Amino acid sequence: MRAIALQEYGGPEDLELREPPAPKAVPGEVLVRVKAAGVNPGDWKVAAGYLDSAMEARFPLIPGWEVSGVVEARGFDATEFEVGDEVVGYIWKDWVQNGGYAELVSAPVRTLARKPESLNWLQAAGLPLAGLTAYQAIQRLDIGSGDTVLIHAASGGVGTFGVQIVTARGARVIGTAGGRNHDYLRGLGAEPVTYGDGLSGRVRELAPDGVDAALDFVGGDAVAVSRDVLKNPNRVASIVDATITEKGGHHVWARPNSADLGVLCALADSGKLSVTVDRTFPLAAAADAWRAVQEGHTRGKIVLDVDAN
Repeated sequence: MRAIALQEYGGPEDLELREPPAPKAVPGEVLVRVKAAGVNPGDWKVAAGYLDSAMEARFPLIPGWEVSGVVEARGFDATEFEVGDEVVGYIWKDWVQNGGYAELVSAPVRTLARKPESLNWLQAAGLPLAGLTAYQAIQRLDIGSGDTVLIHAASGGVGTFGVQIVTARGARVIGTAGGRNHDYLRGLGAEPVTYGDGLSGRVRELAPDGVDAALDFVGGDAVAVSRDVLKNPNRVASIVDATITEKGGHHVWARPNSADLGVLCALADSGKLSVTVDRTFPLAAAADAWRAVQEGHTRGKIVLDVDAN
């Protein structure tokens, strides 16, 4: 089995292609033959040690939290899936060690759902973590029909899902992005607005009475700008700024949830949710994939094609 691993905390240059022992299908889990793995900012942040105070990392560490693949074996009590089932998952465990940058991974059944038929393997791998992050943030704010919602970093991995989920609920979306992504956002159903100095004023031009809810998917001054334009300054959620709770808002860290993931898969198969894959890399080029994510200008998702040579 091939996998990408680190021997200790480090950066892209420390990733190594290795051949660790194949994992086992233990009780409560299934063994997944990985077709593709999503790449997320959290992958390199954990590997760099930035989240050491919040979660346990064990070495050698195989990064990666979202995968698509085929069930190859199952634990004796893992009756939710059969061998041969096509699945997607946000394969979070109690500690970080045996992630999705591998040809085989053992995944808890609570983290998996059946792969949407409408998505290919690469698209499906880009759905679980980013999709759940957006969905659970939207759920936290109880966003629904008639709301006007400001989404920061609307063309990014999480933002792209946020725009589509909010739109599917019948709400209006104002999404921040650079000029090159404005047409892309319009195609998703959002009204684009350029980020940067003067953002509050530009949002007010589109929504003179303010917005009903705001989703911060980028950090920086997004929370402060959101509070400037919100009708209720507490109806804001951030996936970056944990201090937002001290100001009355909501901090969201996605949790694995088969039911929530099933909702996203159903939206995809109904044609209401698409997955934009910006770039793909073979497993051996995971370091290049990390550098692409670190650049911060991705439209949609970056994905490792584990099947590629």
